[in-house]
Amino acid sequence: MNNISGDVTVFDQFAEEYDRWFDTHLFAFQSEVEAIHRFVPTKGLGVEIGVGTGRFSVPFSITICVEPSPAMAAIAHSRGITVHLARAEQLPFESEHFDFALMVTTLCFVEDPQAALSEACRILKPAGSLILAIIDKDTELGRTYEAMKASNKFYRDATFYTTREVLALLQQVGFTRIVACQTIFSNPETMNAPDNVRDGYGEGAFVVLSATKFNQGK
Repeated sequence: MNNISGDVTVFDQFAEEYDRWFDTHLFAFQSEVEAIHRFVPTKGLGVEIGVGTGRFSVPFSITICVEPSPAMAAIAHSRGITVHLARAEQLPFESEHFDFALMVTTLCFVEDPQAALSEACRILKPAGSLILAIIDKDTELGRTYEAMKASNKFYRDATFYTTREVLALLQQVGFTRIVACQTIFSNPETMNAPDNVRDGYGEGAFVVLSATKFNQGK
């Protein structure tokens, strides 16, 4: 999960532990990458907002990213990524600069999700796409994550959302043509193979939404 929260201290202190999660839960990670792969364009200039340690940028050759945690950014940089130390609510890019933006489990950590999505919309070209991955609170695993917040240092300050809540936010800030896919139908702790990817949402804990910036000229 990628962080872009108001308080990045825990991610600075435990960046390497965070990064190891992807190796110890390889099948879950592979499932998530496959779901994101459905929507990431094969061409155009992309940016990842909340890059964390770079685990999701690398598979899609995204080399421009934003991350507020210096320790996480340093690991991403070691993977060949140019990281801007900034927050999702205040991106250091000019308007209409990117063809697509990727945000993987970032929204649950931002202080102002509507501002973060508005900024993502701002930096996209007309008809550009935002690929947004979330942990759906309205699933069995999502409810488990919600219940373990008090005992988990990474999730303690997270605010998990339902897919319907995120759909409403996307529409409010100017996104349209929203489609979804889902994965992680089993427990990542006991997976012995990647989960499949299905259209829609409502069952899989990991939901990927692809939303298009409204183009007034079309």
